[in-house]
Amino acid sequence: MRVALVHDYLNQYGGAERVLEALRELFPDAPIYTIIHTPENLPPRFRDWDIRTSFLNDLPFVKKHYEKYLPLFPLAVESFNFDEYDLVISDSSAWVKGIITGPGTLHISYCYTPMRFAWDMYHLTLENKGKFYRRLLIPVLHYLRTWDVASSRRVDHFIAISTIVKERIKKYYGRDADVVYCPVDTETFTPDPSTKKEDFFLVVSRLKPYKRIDIAVEAFNRLGLPLVIIGDGPEKGRLMRMARPNIHFLGDMKGREGDKIIASYYRRAQALIFPTLEDFGIVPLEAQACGTPVIAFRGGGAVESVIEGKTGTFFHPQSPEALVEAVKRFDPGKFDPDVLVKHAKKFGKEEFKKKIKRIVDREYRKFLERKKRFLP
Repeated sequence: MRVALVHDYLNQYGGAERVLEALRELFPDAPIYTIIHTPENLPPRFRDWDIRTSFLNDLPFVKKHYEKYLPLFPLAVESFNFDEYDLVISDSSAWVKGIITGPGTLHISYCYTPMRFAWDMYHLTLENKGKFYRRLLIPVLHYLRTWDVASSRRVDHFIAISTIVKERIKKYYGRDADVVYCPVDTETFTPDPSTKKEDFFLVVSRLKPYKRIDIAVEAFNRLGLPLVIIGDGPEKGRLMRMARPNIHFLGDMKGREGDKIIASYYRRAQALIFPTLEDFGIVPLEAQACGTPVIAFRGGGAVESVIEGKTGTFFHPQSPEALVEAVKRFDPGKFDPDVLVKHAKKFGKEEFKKKIKRIVDREYRKFLERKKRFLP
């Protein structure tokens, strides 16, 4: 098979980029198409990849202000030509599932979620925007929802990252999907019996508004317990101004060396704090793979990756008050590190690749049968 991979944008390193790495391990010769590419924001190993960008990559200021070009993203995605490929796999949270492929090409989309900002977080997207910006944004988001539904018909088969995303795909697109959970690097994130627990709690996250790290900051302001926050993003300044001296910000940690440092914090932390309503969330499983339990908001993908009383505990509603109570109830002695590690291994990279390959083989056989019947 002649295979291509398509990724929304390569301008940061996070969970989606880890998925892309696993897909590339399955198809090492496949070129990678993406809307924009910022090499300096990615681990050095990405520099050897065959990465092909859209016309947006050459526009002024796009690297720092790519979101300002949002209305042009559908045009950028549709500009790619995949006629020479038998199979295209897109991994997408918004855009590249809308690529155009001909009848001789199978398109499988690994979907993180239908456009979060235009669908289930639509009203949150508009919240706290000025009157002029809201008036401008409402018709733009309406146009994007229309394009999103229309372009979903171009996908031959969907794979969702979690059951909740599968339900969204059904609701917004009217399509069925397999579920394959995102891969966890259980070779880097491992327990270390020689490492002793320390008295701090941990947050590992991009510092964006929807992540709701402010809930953790406010809760630990009240608790007075040590909290370490690893990550960076537009919310960092506001969160630092909110935080009392018991809360420490360590910034971003990139690449494999960064992962090793994060793993050392997972191993030493009392628990990972996860206040986010996430589509799936790899971070709670990374913590469990290191033998550390999770205190998570009960919602989204966390309910599929955390087992109450065995690998962590939940709080609800999504508020500082509920998190304070959960931390007060938390008893680290109740959790067996061996159970945590064993559970996390079910979500390992090799398991992910095995499931993806099985679905690709099945769908490609079906595609070839249709092709034989209808194409010359």
